[in-house]
Amino acid sequence: MYPELKLFIAGEWRATARDLPVVNPATEKELGRLPRAEIADLDDALTAAEAGLKIWSATSPRERSDTILRAAKLLRERQEEIAQSITLEHGKPLHQARLEVIRGAEFFEWDAGEAMRTYGRIIPAAQGHKFAVHHHPIGVVAAFSPWNFPMSQPARKIAGALASGCSIILKAAEETPAGAMHIARAFQDAGLPAGVLNLVFGDPSEISDHLIPQEPVRLVAFTGSTTVGRHLTTMASQHMTSVLMELGGHAPVIVCEDTDVQAAALSGAIRKMRNAGQVCTSPTRFFVHENIFEEFTEAFVARAAKTVVGNGMDAGVEMGPLANDRRVPALSALVEDARAQGATVATGGARHGKQGYFFQPTVLVDVPDNAQIMQEEPFGPLAVINPVASLDDAIAAANSVPYGLAGYAFTNRADYIDRMIDAVEVGNLSINTLEASMPETPFGGVKSSGYGREGGSEGLDNYLSIKHVWHARNIV
Repeated sequence: MYPELKLFIAGEWRATARDLPVVNPATEKELGRLPRAEIADLDDALTAAEAGLKIWSATSPRERSDTILRAAKLLRERQEEIAQSITLEHGKPLHQARLEVIRGAEFFEWDAGEAMRTYGRIIPAAQGHKFAVHHHPIGVVAAFSPWNFPMSQPARKIAGALASGCSIILKAAEETPAGAMHIARAFQDAGLPAGVLNLVFGDPSEISDHLIPQEPVRLVAFTGSTTVGRHLTTMASQHMTSVLMELGGHAPVIVCEDTDVQAAALSGAIRKMRNAGQVCTSPTRFFVHENIFEEFTEAFVARAAKTVVGNGMDAGVEMGPLANDRRVPALSALVEDARAQGATVATGGARHGKQGYFFQPTVLVDVPDNAQIMQEEPFGPLAVINPVASLDDAIAAANSVPYGLAGYAFTNRADYIDRMIDAVEVGNLSINTLEASMPETPFGGVKSSGYGREGGSEGLDNYLSIKHVWHARNIV
């Protein structure tokens, strides 16, 4: 079910002289060869995007919406084919890949509706004058999506751009290219004009260095690490180009003494291991009230240790491999540093098996503040559980990192909820659930976790420019 890998430029699929392997992380076997874009390919994509922008920005919101919905319908119909491709290249269990395809389709369906709601407004003015605010597509978008969600992450960028009337050049992740390719194919089959959506792969720095300074590019949309996001933001600022940045997180979970301890622990252990912990909103730093700390930790560790690890194509598997070979030594280093600082490894802590990039579900307990894991997002199946004496202590610990993407809490007390809403420094706060966002809700971070929002009624804001029109009836 794995597709032949190609670039998509100006409505056509193309190969290049340069390529690189795409590897199944469960078997370490090659799935295919991915073409790497040359500078000439990038220039062709820019030319195509400029031409596509002229057509698409002049297309009515209703027509844009209809095209997006046709593509979303095709993605739903092709769910099984796309899901198998995702599992092969990423490693996540097949049932999770199926859900990701639907999630991606939902992003398109929501933004298709928002395409028809990019309202302006009339501002009261003196007699003989009219003030009006108009929204226009910002221009060509250069977008960069990560490897952890091969289908739904590209969908967020493409949906926002196309719903707003922009054209887009997407550089999807080289480790997991099939999801974005399936999206491009769906839009091609749905009748999207050539050049509106272009898909490239290759050397990330070469592509960003070439695309971002180009005058037609008016927005850089990126999901990935804070380090890379800062670099791209600096580059964009030199050309006065807008940015939309969804960057790293290190999500805290505050577990209050009044909650259902067993239910919270079970929920936390299952959610932490979803996608092998390779989620920017993954619950990682659990701050548990000292009165329930022992019970919570025991239940959490027991469930984490029972996680079924294996090839995502096999039935019953709950957690697949890490997506690439870089993550195994990175997680091992975090565990060893925490152990050296005095933390207890309650379960896991090492590579799982001898073939594939598997890592054991891992729980660290009583981790000192000076351990690297307390400041660095693990992006893997690694959880920290520490006791706290009060809600104030938990909030202080939650806010002690430079990131603020998602945060969670378990409590039934209204006063606790009010305090956390006001005090926890995140862009997304969830109470009694570990789900961070839906297509209809705005998603993004504060502090070093990014700038701007995707999803919700706010999701198109970054893709639109604002024009104020002052019309005087007579010359004044």
